[in-house]
Amino acid sequence: YPSEFLMQKITEDNQIPVHLHVSVSLQYVAGLKGRALVEFFHSNIAEVENEELRHLMWSSVLFYKTPNVEVMACVLLSTKAIYFLLDDSFIHADEHQSDFWNKENSDCENSSFHLSCCFVLKLNDLQSVNVGLFDQYFRITGHSADHIVTCLTRDSYNTHTFIQQLMAVLSLLARTPSPEPVDKDFYSEFGSKNTGKMENYELIHSSRVKFIYPNEEEIGDLAFLVAEKMDGLTNLPSLNILLYVLAFQVNHFEGSAQNTSSLQPKTMILTSSDLFLFDEDYISYPLPEFAKEPPKRDKYQLADGRRIRDLDRVLMGYQTYPQALTFVFDDVQNQDLMHNLTLDHFGE
Repeated sequence: YPSEFLMQKITEDNQIPVHLHVSVSLQYVAGLKGRALVEFFHSNIAEVENEELRHLMWSSVLFYKTPNVEVMACVLLSTKAIYFLLDDSFIHADEHQSDFWNKENSDCENSSFHLSCCFVLKLNDLQSVNVGLFDQYFRITGHSADHIVTCLTRDSYNTHTFIQQLMAVLSLLARTPSPEPVDKDFYSEFGSKNTGKMENYELIHSSRVKFIYPNEEEIGDLAFLVAEKMDGLTNLPSLNILLYVLAFQVNHFEGSAQNTSSLQPKTMILTSSDLFLFDEDYISYPLPEFAKEPPKRDKYQLADGRRIRDLDRVLMGYQTYPQALTFVFDDVQNQDLMHNLTLDHFGE
């Protein structure tokens, strides 16, 4: 251990996304290759001597206790736990985290050390994994509010690869087997007889961890919500969601010492007639079992919406992935001017 193939794969995956800024300590980790990376894991992160590093992924993460702070993390999956090596700026981002993170390193701040927090979720504590729409993110749930983390991969390939690796590692866990399931028909398996509402599709792993995938109704609910935001301009049956993608909106600040830009996480939804940007709550839904009250905000909050027919042009950047797109819309004072002219001219 480890095989050359695994070391090569982990080295290839050890790349920070170019558009995200990270601290010096995480830049150091990203510079490690092959055996040096494995040795770093065993000497600095691993909690048990005989655990094996199986997968590495860079991703933005959200914690249930701090749902408004998205932070960059190096996610390491071993045969014993999932480790989130966090950007040290996260600790100072929110004053309410003092009970969540033990700040014992205050005396080291002026030294030459670069410190990172490492959040550990043991595989034995894992209860469920919720996969988001179109595999853009997934949420890992443990036994308490401290053990809920969402990984915003913004990439279906990275999500799929991590889930596959996690299932493989969970298969190695020795847990007491569940009682034999009783044969059920389709309706009792997937639906509640009281409400008639379809439940999300669940896959219960041999380790008894639930993998929960969204069903078609979630898209239907989203389409209904989008139609509501459009003030009834479109009839619901003809409304199709063509694209759902987690992206960043670029806010450009001019006039400062150097022109800077900040990236605001947004959910972009494209329909056949409109383009929408939503602020989405990726961590609170579906509600964890221990939640005593619903979250303070809705799952989707409309940030911006424009009609496709007002789109003048789309500018594409020439940089490598991730691609930057600029949508330029006509700024028409009376939005429905063309709409009414068309109706008057062509009749019904």
